[in-house]
Amino acid sequence: MTHIETNQAAYNQKNIKWLTYLMFMMFAMTTDAVGVIIPEVMKTFNLSMTAAGLLHYGPMTAIALAGIFLGFLADKIGRKKTIIIGLALFAINSYLFLLGNTFGFFLVLLIISGAAIGVFKTGALALIGDMSKSTKEHTSTMNVVEGFFGVGAIIGPFLVSYFLTKNVDWKWLYVVAATLCVILIIIAFFAKYPETKKSTEEPINIGRTLKMVKDKYAFGFSMAAFLYVAVEAAIYVWMPTLIADYDGSLMFIAIYALPIFFVLRAGGRFLGAWMMDHFDWTVVLTISSFLILLCYVFSFVNESATVVLLPLSGLFMSVIYPTINSKGISCFPKSSHGSVAGIILFFTAAGAAIGPLSMGVVSDIFGSNAIYGFMLATVLAALLFVGFLLNMIFKPTLKRLELINKSEY
Repeated sequence: MTHIETNQAAYNQKNIKWLTYLMFMMFAMTTDAVGVIIPEVMKTFNLSMTAAGLLHYGPMTAIALAGIFLGFLADKIGRKKTIIIGLALFAINSYLFLLGNTFGFFLVLLIISGAAIGVFKTGALALIGDMSKSTKEHTSTMNVVEGFFGVGAIIGPFLVSYFLTKNVDWKWLYVVAATLCVILIIIAFFAKYPETKKSTEEPINIGRTLKMVKDKYAFGFSMAAFLYVAVEAAIYVWMPTLIADYDGSLMFIAIYALPIFFVLRAGGRFLGAWMMDHFDWTVVLTISSFLILLCYVFSFVNESATVVLLPLSGLFMSVIYPTINSKGISCFPKSSHGSVAGIILFFTAAGAAIGPLSMGVVSDIFGSNAIYGFMLATVLAALLFVGFLLNMIFKPTLKRLELINKSEY
């Protein structure tokens, strides 16, 4: 390869990486702002919490279904086409928020946006594998990508809050996201993508994806993603309710508990990119999950401990999901990355929907007291830790990852 070709390849790689980073940031701006939007929608349409909660559960369900049923598109028609199709649908759908003003209309649009996210996210996740030179680099890059997701999760709620203080409708968040999306489509259209070799003659379709769910690696990492996201969602969905009546000496932390959690989660993911280059990922996940468990357990000591420890858990959560996602995808050939990314995305979105819903049900059984929901979340955090501990001891993926590293990278 000539010097000019090398520079061109590096330029393309840089463009595609930034495209991926900004895609994750853009959709996080909308999905993680729902918690701020729900109270406004409840007031406007006089809705119950259960009804308004559909704005969270609806798109999460759509993301899950798109992941499992459309994830194969990234392997079948290519990463570029899949990403552009998903982004185009998301952009058009987001601009449509300006045309209506009923709860049903907003819910339908959010469900469509969830399906669009499921399409372009699986394409982007598969693309990360194409760009990586090893499974280790794949994990490091995934942590950076999820770090940008964490940044988007901070920007989205901030923009909604800012708009509301200026008497600007929250719908304009989706106009901002759609405009950013148009820019991403232009970048995606002109970017030159790395080629993905087809390593199997097996038809690439929904049937192949559903068969892959039975694979022990796909299922194992998917269950880890389900447990982790259920534990994480407990914080951003129910922590504000849990500490709503706090009036102790740490009021400043209580007021900004959720932003603190998001900032620590985002910052920790950029740190995680470095950690994955220098430490054994199985050890990092085991220690991190144990620290999360400690945060949950000791949050029951008193209200001040709750206010400090639950936001702090974001720092220890930061590295877990990107690594689960990366190692799960890395256990398969690059030609299957779209499908397996879709499977893990299905369980991710299911955890984000079922986890908070289960916590709400448990809390309601005991008099609408959120602390009982967090007891359930603590049990899930314990299961996650045990799973990572066993993974560290027995290292079931060691040989599989070594084999894939030699054959695919």
